[in-house]
Amino acid sequence: MANISIKNVYYMLSYAFRVLNEDNYHDIKTEEFEYTADLLAAILEKGLSSQIKRGLGREYVQKSDTIASPHGRIDFSESVKTKSLHSKKLVCNFDSYEENTYMNQVLKSTSLMLLHSFDVKIEHKKSLKRLILYLDSVEVVNLRDVKWKGFQYSKNNATYKMLINICYLVAKGLLLTDEHGDLKMSKYLDDRQMHNLYEKFILEYYKKHYPEFKPTASPVDWNVDDGFLELLPMMRTDITLEYHGRTAIIDAKYYSRMLQYNELYNSKTLHSDNMYQIFTYVKNKDVNHDGSVSGILLYAKTDEEEALDQNYLMSGNKISVKSIDLGQEFDGIKKTLDEIAVELY
Repeated sequence: MANISIKNVYYMLSYAFRVLNEDNYHDIKTEEFEYTADLLAAILEKGLSSQIKRGLGREYVQKSDTIASPHGRIDFSESVKTKSLHSKKLVCNFDSYEENTYMNQVLKSTSLMLLHSFDVKIEHKKSLKRLILYLDSVEVVNLRDVKWKGFQYSKNNATYKMLINICYLVAKGLLLTDEHGDLKMSKYLDDRQMHNLYEKFILEYYKKHYPEFKPTASPVDWNVDDGFLELLPMMRTDITLEYHGRTAIIDAKYYSRMLQYNELYNSKTLHSDNMYQIFTYVKNKDVNHDGSVSGILLYAKTDEEEALDQNYLMSGNKISVKSIDLGQEFDGIKKTLDEIAVELY
């Protein structure tokens, strides 16, 4: 696995969610963290505190109640069925403007889960416990059942976007199920969530520091001769940088091993699928066949393997394979990304 500093996880999150660069998160930068769960708890603590100060989100929730003073829409059939008329009351359906929203439910449930983690510091647990008191009217949900793709954001709830994403990382990257079916928490994010974060971090790094390259995760069209595209799969890059007619396609890789091993021949080579993929992206993007498109496989360096820095010239296009040590000081990570960018000038 890649050896990654927890502090670098925070820096990567700061690029992925730029709100973390605001003043109220500033002291997290100077704090030492041993586990990712503790870092995410600290971020959620700061974010939830800010959200409470500005006001928890509210939504209209449809409710039904038996009341003496009619309110909303009277449900006569239910009133007769429940015999509420005998006590001079009516069953009414009405909308109530409440804090018991789905987003608040996810925030509360994630906070409670972090409270039970052995890897979260006592001071962060105390702060979260105090903040949860403000969510007293909010129900708890099972984080395993949350429909994460169903959340919609607008100007009214934009401040929840980062908070929900932190909850997502806790639920998808840290929650485990033991042999009894009970939920427990991992110390670190799993490889899938780290891969997603690693990829998004690189894209956002270039967006912030090199906007002139128009960084984007963009589709690549198949460069077919006759225009026939039926059944061909869609191609989309992780990161594409463009500058003055030159293009660099970056494919971010976060694996337990950067190389593939052949025990029979006692040899190691680059992952063939990854090389085929980046080569395909580059050759189809280079429609003029002038070598103006290059490709880079950018691996997160693992503990067991040496750093990668290979350059190949394939049919007129440069294909590079590089690695970033995520366990080093963040300035070293920036240096590698900057060196890649400089080649486009």
